[in-house]
Amino acid sequence: MGYKTVLFDLDGTLLDTLDDLAAAVNYALAAHGFPLRTREEVRSYLGNGLRMTVRRAVPTGTPEEMAQSVYQTLCPYYAAHALDATRLYPQAQAALDALSAAGIQTAVVSNKADFAVQTLHKRFFAGRIALSIGEREGLRRKPAPDMVHLALSLLGADRERTVYVGDSEVDAQTAQNSGLPCILVDWGFRDRAQLVPLGPPVVSDAETLCRAILEESGK
Repeated sequence: MGYKTVLFDLDGTLLDTLDDLAAAVNYALAAHGFPLRTREEVRSYLGNGLRMTVRRAVPTGTPEEMAQSVYQTLCPYYAAHALDATRLYPQAQAALDALSAAGIQTAVVSNKADFAVQTLHKRFFAGRIALSIGEREGLRRKPAPDMVHLALSLLGADRERTVYVGDSEVDAQTAQNSGLPCILVDWGFRDRAQLVPLGPPVVSDAETLCRAILEESGK
């Protein structure tokens, strides 16, 4: 039995969203008089959703209500600027094209707020990826398996023939919690040295990723 379905993480796996996220974080921090963060600092904060990104970006000891205010400032700004600099990784585009040609169904499960996920889906994935699921009411964020379970249900996918692809420790844990095999890519928000100790295979290019998926699927 081989893979027939691939569930992808979004930020750092399919899309390079870092510049737009960093701009939004710094806009919200500045609006509340907090010091700005570097691009690399913001990169290290990503993976657990925008609320947690804000919590990590504000100074240590910031009250929760203030962090929530920063988050509320960030959301509309990011909604208006989510497409300014965001792009599909070339490796991801090549992989999606190859998987589509092979008849492999794909979906996205992301800790990004669902309003932003749907905006990005419409711009980059309409007609290419079956569905995208973001953080929403009633779904626990990854690494809880809720989004994965929902995606599998909506796709009518066989869990035994599904693989999860991501770029972080959150993704490795999500796959484990969901009972899915995992492949990690190192072109995103975590360096290879951070990924290798996590256990799943780590790939650096679309050809290797697709080989791992398609050879397993018997294509």
